[in-house]
Amino acid sequence: MANEELEQSEPKRIVVLCVDRDGDIGAKAEVKTPLIGREQNLDAAVRLALSDPEEPDANAMFEAVRIYDHLKKEDNPKEAFEIATISGNELGGVGADRKVVAELGEVLNRFPAKEVILVVDGYSDEAVLPLVQSRVQVSSISRIVVKHSESIEETAAIFSRYLRTVMDNPRYSRFILGVPGILVLIAGVLWLFNLLSIFWIVFVFVLSAIMVIKGFGADRAAKNLYMWIKEYSPPPLKVQISNFAILGGALCVVLGTYSGWARAASVASTAAPANFAGWLSIFPRLAGYFIKDSTILIVVGICIALTGRAIRWYLERDARLLRNAALMVTVAWTSQILDSASDLLRSPDSGYAKLIFTVVVGILIGVASVLTILVVHRSSRGFFRATKEQAEEFGEG
Repeated sequence: MANEELEQSEPKRIVVLCVDRDGDIGAKAEVKTPLIGREQNLDAAVRLALSDPEEPDANAMFEAVRIYDHLKKEDNPKEAFEIATISGNELGGVGADRKVVAELGEVLNRFPAKEVILVVDGYSDEAVLPLVQSRVQVSSISRIVVKHSESIEETAAIFSRYLRTVMDNPRYSRFILGVPGILVLIAGVLWLFNLLSIFWIVFVFVLSAIMVIKGFGADRAAKNLYMWIKEYSPPPLKVQISNFAILGGALCVVLGTYSGWARAASVASTAAPANFAGWLSIFPRLAGYFIKDSTILIVVGICIALTGRAIRWYLERDARLLRNAALMVTVAWTSQILDSASDLLRSPDSGYAKLIFTVVVGILIGVASVLTILVVHRSSRGFFRATKEQAEEFGEG
């Protein structure tokens, strides 16, 4: 009972609290917080305003001093007032909030207030309201909004700054100045030749072309192509030989396919069957003519590509050269097998003897090629680079 009477007889302690969450007081005025007392707060506010006249935290501190003075003038014996300023740090986030809480605890230890009148300068500082409310009751919030002058000089300065950016920055100038400049130039040329009536057609065409180029990224693709050509470094000579051989071989294969197709189409136009059964009856002949006229160029093209690879592997001392040579022999003899097959398709009465002979000889050539590359590899082992895969392939692992 005595404690309750003692508490009722003591005045209620209220602190006018200014919060600087981003730590401008310490960073700009070099003042350590927390600040407790009118003189400390007023001195810190003056130093902050002198260091940065546009700093809104200085205005918030002056407002806190004004509120404190107003409350003191009321001279209410049941209330005791104090003024304090706490701050976070310039990094913000969790670190700033923890510093604010720590300084608030220090203020409450030195002046155990029951209520707080919170003074902030914006929404970022107002974010600390839940932190303050969790430790002491907040009876009022005063938010300071600094009024900025909007004179003609400021507007002109801002406009000139943006204009300089548009003029000097290629990212903006090419669209804000470049595109209108092209349209004005086109209008001048059309006016010179008395064709100004078609300007809107040209305008739509130019605008649509720019939209298509930007929409599909054609300008970026052209820039990347230019940079690739500028920085292109040709591959080694052995790689170039292999690539050109593959390109020449592919060209021969395409020409051979076209030659066989043209020959088969010529025969088909001469026969000209009237129904599907007629086409089925002449299809073997068409296939024979196609194989007959296309085989040579196709086989030559494949052999050219294999020759380019053989040269590259010889220069690299790669044992795959031997396998490539055996494959070239097999592909070359395949032309004889296909030629026999085409004769049989075009003239079934010619018999199967030639086809059987070429197939058997082809098998023997394949077996002989395998044995040959094994013997050559063993005899020239010091020439080729040894790898684990090649050792397993040639049975040396």
